[in-house]
Amino acid sequence: MSESINAAKISIIIPAINEAGNIKKAIATTQANLNIEVIVVDGGSSDDTVAIAQSLNVKVISSSPGRAMQMNAGAVAASGDILLFLHADTRLPTGFDEMICTALQQPGTVAGAFKLRIDASLLSLRWVEWGVNLRSHFYQMPYGDQAIFLTKAVFQQIGNFPELPIMEDFELMRRLKRIGRVVIIPTPVVTSARRWLQKGVFKTTLLNQIVIIAYLLGVSPKQIRRWYRREKFKRI
Repeated sequence: MSESINAAKISIIIPAINEAGNIKKAIATTQANLNIEVIVVDGGSSDDTVAIAQSLNVKVISSSPGRAMQMNAGAVAASGDILLFLHADTRLPTGFDEMICTALQQPGTVAGAFKLRIDASLLSLRWVEWGVNLRSHFYQMPYGDQAIFLTKAVFQQIGNFPELPIMEDFELMRRLKRIGRVVIIPTPVVTSARRWLQKGVFKTTLLNQIVIIAYLLGVSPKQIRRWYRREKFKRI
């Protein structure tokens, strides 16, 4: 098993819509080699996202918009044994491939993600990182901006990402925890601070917690998404 994991090909799936300002940096951290495949799944960009990705010699496909649908489309197109879902505004650490293979060899492990670092110097964001990393470590509940990875076989076993308009990563983790352990690699990925800076750190953090509580209480993901987007763009 360990030899097969070590030799496994990793398919890195990047869902994107209008990420021209980020996609090049994200792809640059994938350290392309024979055992790495990069798939950008465009959800209908109106900027240069597709052209930039194509110029970097990675596979580019199109799908309906929606992160879950885009990631599922990428998984179908993937030829790798391991799937790594990377947000377009997140950058991978050096040696991520070896870290992933090592993590997936741990007994009982079905998936994993990375520790989170946010790319801004605000002290309040250090507290956000602390909270995210504490939750991830103790509750095995990383979210999508932490670069979730798992084998393609396990991904298919749990039924892919649920095609929800929001909370798809949360629901995926709940399913994974039922069948095994989710590990957190202590080396961080670095993600953009833009969503915290747009609304303010406190408001963004509070909004995220309200969204989780609403979801757990059974509020429709479509309704949560409508409310979340209205809050997200109110001040922009």
